[in-house]
Amino acid sequence: MTDVQYKSGPVTRSKTLVIGNWKMNGSLESNRTLLDGIVAGVAGGDGKATMAVCAPFPYLAQVADVLAGTSISWGAQDVSAHDKGAYTGEVSASMLLEFNCSWAIVGHSERRAMHGETVELVADKAQAAAKAGITPVFCVGESLAEREAGQVQTVIAAQLAPLLAKGDELVARTVIAYEPVWAIGTGKTASPEQAQEVHAFIRAQLPTTAKEVPLLYGGSVKPDNAATLFAMDDIDGGLIGGAALVAKDFLAIATA
Repeated sequence: MTDVQYKSGPVTRSKTLVIGNWKMNGSLESNRTLLDGIVAGVAGGDGKATMAVCAPFPYLAQVADVLAGTSISWGAQDVSAHDKGAYTGEVSASMLLEFNCSWAIVGHSERRAMHGETVELVADKAQAAAKAGITPVFCVGESLAEREAGQVQTVIAAQLAPLLAKGDELVARTVIAYEPVWAIGTGKTASPEQAQEVHAFIRAQLPTTAKEVPLLYGGSVKPDNAATLFAMDDIDGGLIGGAALVAKDFLAIATA
């Protein structure tokens, strides 16, 4: 779809990228404590990683305010595929952009499983974000049953296909996060070798002009396993769940 104009720019794997996904957690008070802790830690850190947090919609204004003027960017956990209209409960990319939103997670396994999001809808959301100027964080991953059945590559390829079909320009503006469903919030983590194998497969599917987009790993990433995961050739950082709710853990992962 070469006629689509994107306001977001291409992304590359120049620095480790660590994005915190708060999921449906937080309060004004606890958010402030968490963000203050992260900001203080970053101020005294090495700055080798790009850091971001993705918060629930009601708290985006607070996050934008607290993080203003820092090196930490922020994003949303979802975005509508529509620009505007009669879509009650939806939030458009243009609305997010008014708060200087940088990222939008699309296709998280919880959205796919609990809200019935199709592979086509997820790709449409990614395109809507990039058109507005927001970088989509496009999630893919297999269930335990699919892994045990030897279907990992088949599942990942099917999830990527609608994104790839929208053209190289969109892919070059997209961060891809591999999150094996069986490792999300379970305490189980893919071994570095297992994760690298899937990341290498994902990179091989990408068009030539998008070979250097960041590929993140997500699934029970913690301070004690982040370094070995991030050391893999095709793992460029992490999409962090539970550990992103603890400032010292999130900071430790970012400096792993």
